[in-house]
Amino acid sequence: MKKNTPKTSRSPKGHAAKNSPYHLTLYVAGHSPKSRLAMSNLKHLCETHLSSRYTVEIVDLLREPKRARLDQIVAIPTLVKKLPPPFKKIIGDLSNIEKVLVGLDLYDESGEVIVSSSVEVSS
Repeated sequence: MKKNTPKTSRSPKGHAAKNSPYHLTLYVAGHSPKSRLAMSNLKHLCETHLSSRYTVEIVDLLREPKRARLDQIVAIPTLVKKLPPPFKKIIGDLSNIEKVLVGLDLYDESGEVIVSSSVEVSS
């Protein structure tokens, strides 16, 4: 027997995606300058653009090296957005906030796209 489950939109423009909290994981290597910069930039990005709608997990691959293989991390620092869909990875220290916003398809509190990945960002 099939269970009746509510349908939610998987589209980035769907209501469920817009109001879902963001689940982010940042993979770093100890307290290297690049790792510290990535953590600082992520904190600023979350506080500025996500208000209280996020959770962040910091994974130090020097302490948990097996996570690199399990989570398919090939470079550090790497930011992973697990929720809302789609799954996204951003490699680097996150210093170019505009490119990070494009890469993650982030929304503001009103549910409007801050920057969409369909927008081209010049270098």
